Amino acid sequence: MWKRARESVCLICRSASAPTRALLEPAQPWQAHRTFATRRQERPSRMVLSDRVARGPSSAPGRGGDAAKRPRNKPDGPFAGMNRTVANIDRTRSPPKVASTRGRDDGKAKDDKRGDKERDFKALKMQRALSTVPYSLRQAVKTRLTEIESFDQFDLRQEVKDAVKNEVLKGMTDIKPTPVQKLAISAMLGNPIKELRIRKKTKDALQREEFLLAAETGSGKTLAYMLPTVHALRTQEAEDENVARYNERLQKEKEVRGGAPASEWIEKFEPHPNTARPRAIVLVPTAELVEQVYKVAKSISHVAKFKVRPISANYNPAKIQRNLYSHGGIDMIISTPHILAKIAERDPNILSRVCHLVIDEADSLFDRSFSPETGKIVDRSLPSLKQMVLCSATIPRRLDNYLHAHFPNMQRIVTPNLHAIPRRVQLGVIDVSKDPYRNNKLLACADAIWSIGKDASSHDGPAGSDEIDVKRIMVFVNERDSTQEVTDYLISKGIDAVALHRDTSDQRQAEALATFTSNEPLKITKEESEKRAQLIKSRRHLPNTKVIVATDLASRGIDTLAVRHVVLYDVPHTTIDFIHRLGRAGRMGRRGRGIVLVGKNDRRDVVAEVKESMYMGQALI
Repeated sequence: MWKRARESVCLICRSASAPTRALLEPAQPWQAHRTFATRRQERPSRMVLSDRVARGPSSAPGRGGDAAKRPRNKPDGPFAGMNRTVANIDRTRSPPKVASTRGRDDGKAKDDKRGDKERDFKALKMQRALSTVPYSLRQAVKTRLTEIESFDQFDLRQEVKDAVKNEVLKGMTDIKPTPVQKLAISAMLGNPIKELRIRKKTKDALQREEFLLAAETGSGKTLAYMLPTVHALRTQEAEDENVARYNERLQKEKEVRGGAPASEWIEKFEPHPNTARPRAIVLVPTAELVEQVYKVAKSISHVAKFKVRPISANYNPAKIQRNLYSHGGIDMIISTPHILAKIAERDPNILSRVCHLVIDEADSLFDRSFSPETGKIVDRSLPSLKQMVLCSATIPRRLDNYLHAHFPNMQRIVTPNLHAIPRRVQLGVIDVSKDPYRNNKLLACADAIWSIGKDASSHDGPAGSDEIDVKRIMVFVNERDSTQEVTDYLISKGIDAVALHRDTSDQRQAEALATFTSNEPLKITKEESEKRAQLIKSRRHLPNTKVIVATDLASRGIDTLAVRHVVLYDVPHTTIDFIHRLGRAGRMGRRGRGIVLVGKNDRRDVVAEVKESMYMGQALI
């Protein structure tokens, strides 16, 4: 039986079980060079890692001991690695040295590997965040933009054209529409450029028009969608019979009142047909944008004669109720999604007559934090909706996929410079890992701001002037916790800095941004500068700068015309953040400058690609 079992074993395994002497003495001359049949090894103990460790240093080769009792290595057969219960580790050999983990513990090595993966994923997000726009479409649009040179060429109502010249762009000599205004106003009025047309609309979408306005930051998108919307409101009001009959009754009541002011008796009169039933709604993500868009709409209403009201967290409930339920009616509401969605839950009829819905900063409002409320407002407005406009400075892939799935018939109006930072904005890079900063980003940030302030002081007016021109600078960070840390450090270095994030109160946000959104020069006297120096309590003081340290809260849509310098304390996670942050400078054709602080853990290749794309005037894709 043993012989029969032995014959069933393969030749290699049979040679492995042969006696040691037979293996060491080759039977044939050509077998003298075989090396796989080495010394036989005894069965190791299961309680240790290897048999050599169990025997101790005396049994190791070269350290003495009986040579006949030394363990002999067993040749590896085809199944040598199966059913092994111990690890064949030789402790006499030194472990292999790895350069990346030399002199560090396993925890740091794992952190380095994790950091490499995060940096690779970060670079992947940078490249895949934006949706591509064909350059053939960009070139076709460029050739057609030369056809329109003035607002008079649009089929707008005369009062709307007068509002542009006399109120919105008052004081400007050369009044010309921007590229996005040329494209959007023509398309929303029913005269789109042929290159922008998409496939024929389905029956479900024939009752409304859908537009996506995508243009670079600071290109005048607010006026691009506001003028056609006001034009449509005024046209609908002229054709509304209910409004015409109400105006007749109101005129008779005025004659009966004998010329008394309407504010004294309008509350006792019948409500307007549009009371708490607006026909146009503009959604924006923040309260600051509500005030900014409301300012533009209010200036148009002075001439075009329509009623617009803002709704945001800056107003108390009583003020919001008066704005909505005023007896004089309301035509347009500018609001944030959260507040309007709550009002619509209590009074669903608020959105029953909405004909025009504008979603500004659509990439933010269809993001996770805003999408539930925005979706509710869109769903309630769809039955009566005639025109929906989405507006954004970027088209992220997630937004592109969402629009393809839910609004496949949307007409996309894209400017040639979409996803590109204009050449008039220069980008500088500071390597924080080198001297004199030595990986201290706080020091590098303060030094960059001091350099801007000193350079500005050298170009100021005459030395005897009592006023100092103040440069407004914005510093962007990725994390909310970093805003206060950076602000405190800048203050300790004599810089007037304010932190701005979501935990900041709405009133303080409005006060901080008021000086940055104003187009007028900011000047202070030397006495005010000395008072600020005493409050800061620093050995040095930089009087001609004012800094806001903010997260992406201040990077979307805010019209910071006065900002010429932007410091990116942290490298942005995506190209979308690059575009919005650097877009705070160089708005409306002005020059600007951006500074990026690059640390040892930041992707230098990504920053280099962004800088090269800016220099070449190409899109950041």
